[in-house]
Amino acid sequence: MASPSGNVTIESPFARALVAGGIAGTTVDLSLFPIDTLKTRLQSSKGFAASGGFRGVYRGVGSAVVGSAPGAALFFVTYETSKRLLKQAREADENLAGGAGLGTLKTWAGPVEHMISASLGEVAACAVRVPTEVIKQRAQAVQHPSSLEALKHILTQRSSIGLGGVWRELYRGWNVTVMREVPFTVIQFPLWEGMKEAWRQRNRTGLEDDVPASLGTLGRTRPDEAVSAAASGVFGSIAGAVAAGVTTPLDVLKTRLMLSTARRQKVWPMVTQIMRESGPRAFFAGIGPRVFWISAGGAIFLGSYQWAYNTFGGQTGRRH
Repeated sequence: MASPSGNVTIESPFARALVAGGIAGTTVDLSLFPIDTLKTRLQSSKGFAASGGFRGVYRGVGSAVVGSAPGAALFFVTYETSKRLLKQAREADENLAGGAGLGTLKTWAGPVEHMISASLGEVAACAVRVPTEVIKQRAQAVQHPSSLEALKHILTQRSSIGLGGVWRELYRGWNVTVMREVPFTVIQFPLWEGMKEAWRQRNRTGLEDDVPASLGTLGRTRPDEAVSAAASGVFGSIAGAVAAGVTTPLDVLKTRLMLSTARRQKVWPMVTQIMRESGPRAFFAGIGPRVFWISAGGAIFLGSYQWAYNTFGGQTGRRH
């Protein structure tokens, strides 16, 4: 449907989150793929140079192209739907209780809802993200010449390890990926949503003159407007950088598990092996590229998501 301004609008919040998430995921993964490749090679047990160094930084991009849109779309559909349902349930309970004695609980209700919704979104997205990551990282670490060859190698093992073995190989690192993504998103999304709400509150109270000069007019909106894509991008960058630094050890562990050639590699033996061979500093390998990549990625991902969500919702003049 077209809005009065001529823009295409999507009335269903479900469909809008699906489209906006797909656009955001593809945009960020293709934009920052070379940095992701360098981070993977830094974390490889073979070492940076042996894993390819600075050569072929777009190796494995095929799997990212295929997996980005559906993975991000699954995340945001689950996130937005869960957030809306939890909010509706809370408001129904508040109406029944008449708001009595809900002061502290009400203050924390929003962040907790965002944590739960983001966690559910990440688990849903991992159904696509994990096999995509396995294939992509094996190509990035020069174990195979391309994503397609990495996938073929896994599929050709069916005769020796069976269909179940192929499935386990594609979902290698599932547990540790969920262990990494859930804490990451529990930090990032409440921060992002909290900064957006604080921005709205600032606009409502007419304190725009106090906005830091460094942010200029990038996020100034009327009280009834959606948060702009630029402001959402800045907040996404800050939240992403914080979450990325905290969860780097889990990311190192996930990368090592996915690159492992052992038939079955468990998490705790891998932890003890890293500690024994490389010491605790190894758990922060690649933290610089990871924080930079995810900070930039948070700006692109959540900025482009907000832009698409606002645009397809016809919300340039309404609050989201």
